[in-house]
Amino acid sequence: MTTVLTPASPLTAADRCDRCGAQAYLRVVLASGGELLFCAHHGRKFEPELKKIAVEIQDESGRLTTVANSTPDDER
Repeated sequence: MTTVLTPASPLTAADRCDRCGAQAYLRVVLASGGELLFCAHHGRKFEPELKKIAVEIQDESGRLTTVANSTPDDER
């Protein structure tokens, strides 16, 4: 049997940090098949340990510093 990995879907506002409940920007896929979600703060805090147990880390924290195209110039 062949296992096909599908790309993870983008994180949304409904995805919450498993540590504090804030919006999640990191998804950590574990070798056991489970996943953990973290806000950017806790993702950075636990990064060294997470790298040891993760099969994949989906990091969308860059979205925190991007400016939406719909944002008026005077608000940028």
